[in-house]
Amino acid sequence: MTTPSGTPRRTPAGAAVLREDVTEAIRAAVFEELAAVGFARMSIEGIARRAGVGKTAVYRRWKSKLSLVLDLVGAVAVQGLPAPSTGSLLGDVRALLELASHALRHPVASQVIPDLLVESVRNPEIAEAIKAALLDSQQGVVAQVVREAVARGELPEGADPDRALDLVVGPLYWRLVVVRTGTPKGYLDDLARSAVAALRA
Repeated sequence: MTTPSGTPRRTPAGAAVLREDVTEAIRAAVFEELAAVGFARMSIEGIARRAGVGKTAVYRRWKSKLSLVLDLVGAVAVQGLPAPSTGSLLGDVRALLELASHALRHPVASQVIPDLLVESVRNPEIAEAIKAALLDSQQGVVAQVVREAVARGELPEGADPDRALDLVVGPLYWRLVVVRTGTPKGYLDDLARSAVAALRA
């Protein structure tokens, strides 16, 4: 970094420079620790040990395990799911299901999401973060899919994006996260066709 005169700007003496590789190691350790022991039993000590750093390195970045988890959930919300653009409603719905299925089957996500949903009942901050990560971001993607389908004449004016989200993602979430039965061959294709038929009804 340089000053307006073009001379290099020095880092103030005593200032902590947070290494990005250490930050990423801590973030990865949080997901692993959540999957292994859950939020209630998770500790800064356990996170630091798993990341191969001292507790001080964690506390320099986050003041508590709650702020750490909220930060990570918020980052997931910002990333969100990419909005598909296949040129047809069926293609878009099928692509959405494929993306969501891949995310929900991830071994870490399959452990972390249910645990945080339980914690969200007791903690409004976690509840709000989970809502942003799991609901708000997906609502935006599905709303775009619905808008494009309306513009192509595949859905009527006034088609409800919230209903579309329920029909598309709801059954998949129930199967993969709640019941945990997996997706048999052809399931996503059948679900996509059923969701599109229901949206057009």
